[in-house]
Amino acid sequence: MSIYLILLGAPLAAGLAALVIGSDKYRPWVLPFGCVVHAAAVAACWRSLPPASSSGWFYIDSIDLLVLGLSSALFLICSVYCLEYLRLRKDRPNRLFTACFSFILAAVTLVCVSRHMGLLWVGMEAATLAAAPLVHFDHNERSLEATWKYLMMGSLGIGLALLGTFFLALSALLQGGTGDPLVIDTLLSGARTLSVPWLKGAFIFLLVGYGTKMGLAPLHSWKPDTYGESPGVAGVILAGVLTSTAFLGILRAFQICAAAGLADFARDLLVLIGLLSIATAAAFIIGQRDFKRMLAYSSVEHMGIAALGVGLGPAGTFAALLHLINNGLTKGVLFLTAGNIHRAFGGKTMDHAHGALRRVPISATLFLLGFVAITGSPPFAPFVSEFSILRAAVNGNRFGVALGFVAFLAVIFIGMATTVLSVVYGLPPGKESDHSAEADSPLMVAAPLALMAAVVFFGLWLPGWLTAVLGDAAKLLNGGAS
Repeated sequence: MSIYLILLGAPLAAGLAALVIGSDKYRPWVLPFGCVVHAAAVAACWRSLPPASSSGWFYIDSIDLLVLGLSSALFLICSVYCLEYLRLRKDRPNRLFTACFSFILAAVTLVCVSRHMGLLWVGMEAATLAAAPLVHFDHNERSLEATWKYLMMGSLGIGLALLGTFFLALSALLQGGTGDPLVIDTLLSGARTLSVPWLKGAFIFLLVGYGTKMGLAPLHSWKPDTYGESPGVAGVILAGVLTSTAFLGILRAFQICAAAGLADFARDLLVLIGLLSIATAAAFIIGQRDFKRMLAYSSVEHMGIAALGVGLGPAGTFAALLHLINNGLTKGVLFLTAGNIHRAFGGKTMDHAHGALRRVPISATLFLLGFVAITGSPPFAPFVSEFSILRAAVNGNRFGVALGFVAFLAVIFIGMATTVLSVVYGLPPGKESDHSAEADSPLMVAAPLALMAAVVFFGLWLPGWLTAVLGDAAKLLNGGAS
């Protein structure tokens, strides 16, 4: 059986099973089963990359492998978390939640294994639509508003990405190219013959379109509401998986530009939008009283850091890809523990939640460690990738970029510290709720604890197998440059 069939079929089958199973109690168990099969198939790909499909539309290279591996790991850990989370949420039916959770994994897998820019676009659109029920899980006015904003901005982004995909096809067709003009390998092999004006237009539209899905500024306005009103586990999927797969679309466009000799053009745009996103996060994170909205602006920042890294050349590209992994793992810690704290206090602002160390000590400790990690402090993994990006800027004589990068990070650290320390320390308000023990139960903290262990591990040691894949991915993205 083709590995691609297993990768796509396992989560799809789990989603269909969730729709058929009638019991809210037993339905969530389909999630870890589907995710385990998917993770096993991804592990097989890490051992040995599978050959391309006979049609040439499916293939996994080192770039895909990084995003696919991160996505599969986060889904597997979140599926275990969901068993206890959905058991505690007896007030809400979970049929649509569990089905769409699995369908998102199938859709992002399609993005990762596609060697066709049109099929990649289809996968991103499917993932966007499947995520909407997770955002609206609480079924209140605020979650409804957040869902509509998410879908409206997502539709704008995906529309611009579609226009960029058409421009990409035109860049080949207008020069008399043969074969399917949207197959990535065809575009790479004939990159030097592509129409330069149409290719530049394609990159701009793909950058803005998929950048909207990533939450890059200035089209990031959907993130604070969406992340703020979603369950914590949905925030992990949105911030760690969907943003990473959207970035994969931009990386493919960049790869084609680099092969066509337009790497400098694309890098300048990535540096610009990266710094703009980091600056925007710094401006809005100061004085943020809602700790889940704070994490949304943190996501804007870190997607900007990833874009900036790629814009700084091969050394920065290696660090940016590593940062994509580090950010996904650390955001998993933060969103899951933020959801636990929210449940324990019944609110997600500093007015409702403070003194979390006394009420939910394990979740609060992990939330505090997650804050220290995500702000680029040693010995955690994000420090390694952020410092490497800074070093790439300095070594490339981009001293203005380096100075702005450090200054914005300092502002963000201060802004996040103000919010996080207020939530974690102090005396809890009022009487302890019945949900406090539930929120800090072993099954609710096991997933963020596992993710925190990975963040520490990659901060202290970067395994050779990961370094090799990161190096090969950076080489592929930069037109073969090492």
